[in-house]
Amino acid sequence: MLSLSEYQSVISEEFSNLHINKHPKNLYEPIDYILSLGGKRIRPVLTLMAADIFDGDYKKAISAAKAVEVFHNFSLVHDDIMDDAPLRRGNETVHEKWNINTGILSGDAMLILAYQYFEDYEPIIFQKLARLFSKTALEVCEGQQYDVDFETRDDVTISEYLKMIEFKTAVLLGAAMKMGAIVAETSEENADLIYNFGLNLGIAFQLQDDYLDAFGNPETFGKQVGGDIIENKKTYLYLKAMAFSSEENKQQLLHLFSIQPNDNSDKIDSVKTIFNTSGASKATQDAIANYTEIAFETLEKMKISEDKKMVLRLFGEKLMNRKV
Repeated sequence: MLSLSEYQSVISEEFSNLHINKHPKNLYEPIDYILSLGGKRIRPVLTLMAADIFDGDYKKAISAAKAVEVFHNFSLVHDDIMDDAPLRRGNETVHEKWNINTGILSGDAMLILAYQYFEDYEPIIFQKLARLFSKTALEVCEGQQYDVDFETRDDVTISEYLKMIEFKTAVLLGAAMKMGAIVAETSEENADLIYNFGLNLGIAFQLQDDYLDAFGNPETFGKQVGGDIIENKKTYLYLKAMAFSSEENKQQLLHLFSIQPNDNSDKIDSVKTIFNTSGASKATQDAIANYTEIAFETLEKMKISEDKKMVLRLFGEKLMNRKV
């Protein structure tokens, strides 16, 4: 097996050599552009790693890995349009660099290009990959719609929120790993188990993202701390605080999440205080630990060597080891 950084190098090289010299250029240049912006590329790395875990050849999983990464970037192009985001990975978003219509159309083309990578496989593998991909793509769209709906709802439940982050974020991590398992032609049981490993780790990762958004160190987190609070996002922290708080604190929280002051410092501090005093912070940390442990428990059921179980465990620990 390769190291994580070696898998990343393989994927980076694949995308650095990927140039779509087709017309019309205004359709394909934005695709080249968004794919050139890099990022951690963790999802395609997981596809290659999973193929190796189940004694397959990671090189045979490269096309599936490309499909995962192209789809992920397609979703980012459309998400950025929906959020009116000016920047992606420190660069102009596609719709800002070109225009909204180009962003929509180039995104649509990326979704189709992602499917085309499965044509590199034999019919039975193609069918399994395409079936999983279609299911996952629909769930990602459902998760995004839930997220949009929640912006205008005051009655979002914890279970609804968990379903939203499962669909919007976690299913693609699970699917990326299961695609590697499918290419390696391991047992259906192993393929399902590694899907569940990626899914639960993805939920834990997103919950940790919620937590770090409020309590992270801006120097290590890489994003503005308090961004979710500024945007009045009803995260797991918020929902737990509403569930645990006194009536007085509930009303204060509702008020704070209804305003957008010019200076958000006091708002962020007040919300974080309620998160801490209500027990929401601890509940979120407990949930992160719980989903991480559920992911690790699936490793014990996989029919692979102890060494390979340790590789997956170390990956999970590395993924979750972000400093607050």
